[in-house]
Amino acid sequence: MGFELLGKITDVETIAAGTGIRELPRLRRVYGRSRWRKLKGLATVQLDDGTVGRAEVHWYEAHGIGRREMKIKHFLD
Repeated sequence: MGFELLGKITDVETIAAGTGIRELPRLRRVYGRSRWRKLKGLATVQLDDGTVGRAEVHWYEAHGIGRREMKIKHFLD
């Protein structure tokens, strides 16, 4: 199921960086070589069915490439 962010992501924390990321070879192959980090944060999201709620989201990010593969880990409500 897809979702859309409503507003900014808060409480952003780095979970892993560089070789600490398990998916690093795949990320480099698909999106290119860069300094990859895996991050998490809290955001208000709207699901495709119209449901709105606060959730913890995780994503990968690299300088010059941006956020990729954002996913909802769990809802806080």
